[in-house]
Amino acid sequence: MTELADHRRASAEAMDAHRAWPTDTPWLREAFEDLPRHAFAPDRLWNWDGHAYAPVDRAADPDRWARLVYAGPYDAAITEITDGRPTSSLSCTSVVADMLDSLDLAPGHRVLELGTGTGWNAALIAHHVGPTGSVTSVEVDPALAARATTTLNGAGIDVDVRVGDGTKGCPDNAPYQRIIATHAVDRVPNAWIEQLEPDGDLVLPWGRLGHFTLTLDATGTTATGWCQGLARFMGARDTTPTPTFDDIHTRHPTVDHEHEITRDLAPLRTNNLLWALRVTLPDVHYTLTPPGRDGTTVRVHDGAASWATLTTTSDDDHNLVREGGPRRLADELLAAWDRWIDDGRIRLYDYGMTVTPTDQYVWAGDPDTGRR
Repeated sequence: MTELADHRRASAEAMDAHRAWPTDTPWLREAFEDLPRHAFAPDRLWNWDGHAYAPVDRAADPDRWARLVYAGPYDAAITEITDGRPTSSLSCTSVVADMLDSLDLAPGHRVLELGTGTGWNAALIAHHVGPTGSVTSVEVDPALAARATTTLNGAGIDVDVRVGDGTKGCPDNAPYQRIIATHAVDRVPNAWIEQLEPDGDLVLPWGRLGHFTLTLDATGTTATGWCQGLARFMGARDTTPTPTFDDIHTRHPTVDHEHEITRDLAPLRTNNLLWALRVTLPDVHYTLTPPGRDGTTVRVHDGAASWATLTTTSDDDHNLVREGGPRRLADELLAAWDRWIDDGRIRLYDYGMTVTPTDQYVWAGDPDTGRR
């Protein structure tokens, strides 16, 4: 128990050190204290050992288990592995706090959560909306839903957990004043908009990088809002796993094109540029190696048949591009990068999203006049 308390305290101190607590939502710290993260963690977690995910059982190694539960503010705890890939997690503390801050909760709100997982996020919501509010949470995995229900009931938290497809919402208890998704989508399901009250807020992770808060207009037809920050969330359970760079490179190993560039790759580590590339090239995936003696390597693939590596040496004298497959992904990346520079280096928080009954799009600067 001492180790658990120590890790919990260190996690709270790290949140302070990183200034990760939202300043406008003081109730969050109280909720995190009253509903500690470890109380919702299963007794088996999973840790990447460099080759595969290995189980870490609380009974066998309680200190290591506690370290995974209370890792850094930006580290999730993997709670389920299916076919070798993570399918459920305790989201990292900073992102949970950031998204609940974005949800703008108030006592008495009726809330729909998509993706119950361990039940921790639903518990934090229920803590604040109180007995005059209500929380409905939808989980596609019956085993996860049953475990979350047991944990919530044991903690005395009233949440209506349903087994079902989160993309369909839960019309039984609609309409909702707030809706929050804990899994990423590339398109906002129409059901979420249809089940949201006019002037209600929807918080969702979009794609692979950021999350938005959308507010439904008074007519109940169009939702518009701004990017609120970065958030890496898993996709819906039935989402086809995206192939890795190694998958694509193994299937298409031939180097079809090779040349040198003079571009410094360091800006690819900045959120503003990464987000701009995500919006401009939504099907392209990026992996950056940590800078070291051998320089930096950016590995790019499109999940289909094309790949590229951009490698810069530690002295930045030689920047080599290698590409394979039908697309020239490095050229596409550099062109999108140049466009971002020409557009004035648009910041992450200057992007927004609009969802109508017939269309969805991301815009920059202004929902009506900004570039889409």
